[in-house]
Amino acid sequence: MTYGFVMDVPAPIEAYEAMHAEIGRRTTGPVEGLLLHLGRATAGGFQIIELWESKEQYDRYDAELVAPVMAEMSGGQTPPDPPTVEEFEPRGLIIPSAALVS
Repeated sequence: MTYGFVMDVPAPIEAYEAMHAEIGRRTTGPVEGLLLHLGRATAGGFQIIELWESKEQYDRYDAELVAPVMAEMSGGQTPPDPPTVEEFEPRGLIIPSAALVS
């Protein structure tokens, strides 16, 4: 079952950009199961929207790559204001063929 989430993070967009760059350096080739990743600045920090083929694929990627990078970049510190996450099951998903990475 397709899995999606919206994460609102109360941190500067520069934190997202640094983490996004570091994960990009450690990733070789396509990420198995990832359908869409979008990061954007918000009034309160930044937001991440992701769609995955399954929650299991997201959980594996998070445990193997995202969480370790976050721990390294934060020095093991827990953020004072944790992000809020809204999970959802995508409906009517259409992903046209594209090779856009930014």
